[in-house]
Amino acid sequence: MSAETNKGPVLGMRHVQALLIFLNITTIFIGRLNVGVSVVAMTNAETTNPDFPEYDWTEAEKSYILSSFFWGYIFTQFLGGYLCKSFGVKSVMFWGVFGSGVCSALTPLFIGFGEWQAYCGIRVLMGLAQGVIFPCIHQHLAKWSPPAERNRLGALSHTGIECGNVSAMFLSGMIAKSSLGWPGISYVSAGVAFFWCALWFLLAANDPTESRFIGEKELQYIESSLKHNESYHATVIPIPWMAIMTSAPFLALLIVRCCENWGLSTLQAEIPSYMNGVLDMDMKSNAFFSALPFLAMWCMSYIYLITAEVFLGKSSVSLTVLRKTYNSIAFWIPAATLVGIGFLDKDQKNFAIALMTISVGVNSAQTIGSVLNTIDLSKNHASILMGIVNTAANFVPIATPLVVGWIVEDNSDRSQWQIVFIIAAVIFFVGNCIYLVFGTAVTQPWDAEDYLQLKSPELSHKPYKVTITPNIN
Repeated sequence: MSAETNKGPVLGMRHVQALLIFLNITTIFIGRLNVGVSVVAMTNAETTNPDFPEYDWTEAEKSYILSSFFWGYIFTQFLGGYLCKSFGVKSVMFWGVFGSGVCSALTPLFIGFGEWQAYCGIRVLMGLAQGVIFPCIHQHLAKWSPPAERNRLGALSHTGIECGNVSAMFLSGMIAKSSLGWPGISYVSAGVAFFWCALWFLLAANDPTESRFIGEKELQYIESSLKHNESYHATVIPIPWMAIMTSAPFLALLIVRCCENWGLSTLQAEIPSYMNGVLDMDMKSNAFFSALPFLAMWCMSYIYLITAEVFLGKSSVSLTVLRKTYNSIAFWIPAATLVGIGFLDKDQKNFAIALMTISVGVNSAQTIGSVLNTIDLSKNHASILMGIVNTAANFVPIATPLVVGWIVEDNSDRSQWQIVFIIAAVIFFVGNCIYLVFGTAVTQPWDAEDYLQLKSPELSHKPYKVTITPNIN
């Protein structure tokens, strides 16, 4: 049965895999981003639970803590792309999340005997564990998503980013205020990670042919729609490194993702400090209003998804035009609002919160705009592309808190925050301009299975002999 007549079940294992990825992203973002609230709670116990230790850390020391996760994260991005080809997505993602959960569980203990230096150390280890995950996610989506559903399944699963942001900021603030105190933030994060590992172990599969639960109709639908040869899952497709690294669309994607990470990491890591210092908000209010922009981001992500499906369903725009339009919304509107935020203080608190919410909320269009572009350019090398992009892009969040710590010497000085926000706005604007000129959603020639006629058995996670065969279209 052809892919045109067999549409597969309305709900199937491909949707279960997308749900697992959504929960995965939510889980790792809770562990990654709760540090912004945790640091405020640990250095200002009066606004949370005074029964737990308070630390007198300088702004520079706080900036080291906020950036330390990415010191480890950048080193395992590329490794993650290689490992998921060698051992399969299921194993690599399981151990990545499990390791992150262990780091969360140990965080209060480390802080107790080593203060901010030990906190940095455990965050580096967490970054190393989580670094392998996103390359695996994109490879998993490429193998499980029929082309007609790729944008939908990819965007739905990536709404876990927004869900994780909201959970990390809002729930962390509530936990810090409760009887669990700031250590409870880490313990809850660890519990969520271990629960996800159990679900993943039971329900995940490297590809549709390995799933124990998939029906024959859905299996045929996915495999036929991907239009690869019968031995695809047993075949190693050599990586065309030179073609990738000299590809203008890929380099444009690389640049735009770096620019996105600068702007968003500024907002993610610094919102609690900005609201506490400039807007003079206590932790309880801080937790809610820090989460509010990301709640808007989560809601907007579904609006963007629905409108994108309408546009693509009617064939009114090409996928390339859709991606560039959504990315422009995601970059240029926040660029304008960030400039405005810098000129407000606690007397315009409500207006500042509104602009912050708009800035972060509309930025969720970047998932459809550029995040999924790795799979557009090359479904066969999606994990490698994501490994390269995330390695480069995640150097940025290392620098962002350090730059903020260097600029903002007085947390309550509005003029210092103006500089931070203007820098982010300029980077947003320029990055999208480059993507508009050179970006595309067209599959690149070097994605072809027979682009290079080489054998690389060490990259196969299958135990049997590897062969290279021509692509059947």
